[in-house]
Amino acid sequence: MSAPAVEPGGRLADRFRLEDRVSESAGATLWKAIDEVLARPVSVLTLSQEFPRVAEVVTAARGASRLNDPRLTQVFDATEENGQAYVVSEWVTGETLTDLVSSGPMAPERAAALVAEAAEAVAHAHESGLSHLCLTPDRLIWTAGGTVKLLGLAVDATLREVESDDASREDAEGLGRLLYTALTGHWPGEGDTGLPAAPRDDGKVCTPRQVRAGVPGFLDAITCRALFQEPRRGLPPLSSPAAVAEALAEVPRPAPVPVSAMPPALSLRSEAPDDLDDRRPPRPQAPPRPAEHGGHGAHGGHGGHARPRSSGGPLGRAVVAIVILLLIAAVGLGAWTLGRSLGKRTPPPVASATPSSEATPEIVAVKPSSATGFDPLGDDRSEHPELARLAVDGKGSTEWHTTSYQSAELGRLKEGVGLLLDMGKETAISDVVVSLGDAPGATIELRVGDAADLGALRKAAKQDNASGTVTLTPEKSVSGQYVLIWFTRLPAFEGKFRGTIYDVVVHSPGPA
Repeated sequence: MSAPAVEPGGRLADRFRLEDRVSESAGATLWKAIDEVLARPVSVLTLSQEFPRVAEVVTAARGASRLNDPRLTQVFDATEENGQAYVVSEWVTGETLTDLVSSGPMAPERAAALVAEAAEAVAHAHESGLSHLCLTPDRLIWTAGGTVKLLGLAVDATLREVESDDASREDAEGLGRLLYTALTGHWPGEGDTGLPAAPRDDGKVCTPRQVRAGVPGFLDAITCRALFQEPRRGLPPLSSPAAVAEALAEVPRPAPVPVSAMPPALSLRSEAPDDLDDRRPPRPQAPPRPAEHGGHGAHGGHGGHARPRSSGGPLGRAVVAIVILLLIAAVGLGAWTLGRSLGKRTPPPVASATPSSEATPEIVAVKPSSATGFDPLGDDRSEHPELARLAVDGKGSTEWHTTSYQSAELGRLKEGVGLLLDMGKETAISDVVVSLGDAPGATIELRVGDAADLGALRKAAKQDNASGTVTLTPEKSVSGQYVLIWFTRLPAFEGKFRGTIYDVVVHSPGPA
């Protein structure tokens, strides 16, 4: 390969212009490049002539290019000729699983839905004879467009010379490691991923439920069946990506809708995404089953087109016609009399129109101008303010949380702690939707006021034993510039007690 081609500004195939060197290792260099024909960014992997597995990498990339699963990175070109070898694939932007759990584990349903998408993609690859073998948190991405992408299929293992006698089982274990990471924020595998290692008990990796309170039992069992290849709850190990995908098939898939656009009654925990949250792609729905025996379902044989059976002959039809004419005459006479009566009244002034005659104001989501951890009763008067923005960023995978305390009553150190939203101006509050962690036991209050002072923030609603998505609706109309989600009791978290807020959506009657 000529020297200019592998420097910034170099061009491959008179089309791909190399821009930024992303990483480099043992003769393999990853670049961000520009496809000058289609004017789009692409990822280019160049291989030096000294790289020992050039042909194998190109062959693996060509195999991956034949798959059309949108969750797998699309390979556009793989070439080895005239001393040049490179692989061109799509440039993916978004948050890796490492990013998603950097500030704490994901909500269990969101974690399961994210890995379920990856499992289905890997299962699809195995059907075509391809495997991954290098499933790590940095290879699973929640894209900026709200979709799942799995990087490095076949190519990563070839680059690293990773092989397996049982690729199906190895990838199932890899999916188990990803699910464990998403549920706990810890990495249960080997190698440095930038995440804390999974805790161990007598040398064995602890289960997700041992690491994090609130992980549902069925997800804990699925993780262990895949990661440890052990039977759980009377069910066998999950020894293939297809088995993992099937086990996770019933998990609700969060839709990729901004949380601020969700109506208050919509549960983030039964969606998702944020969240994916979230932000996750909706699961394809099966088409409606045709009604059996030629039925028309709710239309009931076309409804209004069905006519009653006639039984009266000409005389009966004449009687019906007379009755209808009399009814029409009576209605007309009544309308004429009412019109004359109304015409004699003095029209009321416009100012006396009652509110009921006006259109009901539309309920809209109002985005706070800022958020902060609120701890007016603490020694340092600060409660993770650096994480507060994550509770209002519209991503169900990010969170703000309190400090961990020794008891549910905040270690008996103070009466409460919370998340304070500055709406930027006085705002009428219709309701506030709060997405909490799944562990029960939280007591939260909605407080509203015109100053960022606990004494000025009036209690408008309260929820005991709260978890998941909670809608706090004031009993009477309330408005103010500041909205406070105030924890007075915390749920259990990893042997201690901690309050967590994934998202907050403030709804207001009328335009913001």
